[in-house]
Amino acid sequence: MQSLSILVLHGPNLNLLGQREPGIYGSLTLAEINRLLEEEAFKLQAKVFFVQSNHEGILVDAIHSALGEHQGILINAGAYTHTSVALRDAIAAVNLPTVEVHLSNIYRREDFRHHSYIAPVAIGQISGFGVQSYLLGLQALVNHLRVRS
Repeated sequence: MQSLSILVLHGPNLNLLGQREPGIYGSLTLAEINRLLEEEAFKLQAKVFFVQSNHEGILVDAIHSALGEHQGILINAGAYTHTSVALRDAIAAVNLPTVEVHLSNIYRREDFRHHSYIAPVAIGQISGFGVQSYLLGLQALVNHLRVRS
């Protein structure tokens, strides 16, 4: 089985995981989540490459750079999920299979979090399961890519 390359994008404020509202986002740090994703990717015979940024343009540039480098994108766009047409358009432009993930259940939170600009251009969305959202998202994305090829 060929090794797949997955770009993992972490949006704004996710660099503060572990200290930022642990009742909502859990106690794991971003480094710990990335380590768990690397372990899961290894089991799935895939490689993961991480970008975290609090800046929308850097995330857009990373999505553009994924073209020809990665087979899929796993994204937690954080608050940009609900505000960024630019991220939505970048994902649509590169046309790579993308899975949207969230640590918290965005539909059980404030009303403004109920809308995702990412969801219409993603192959799926997983939210509300803490770090498992990331791991399930990676599993689903890899499975989708393997079935498609």
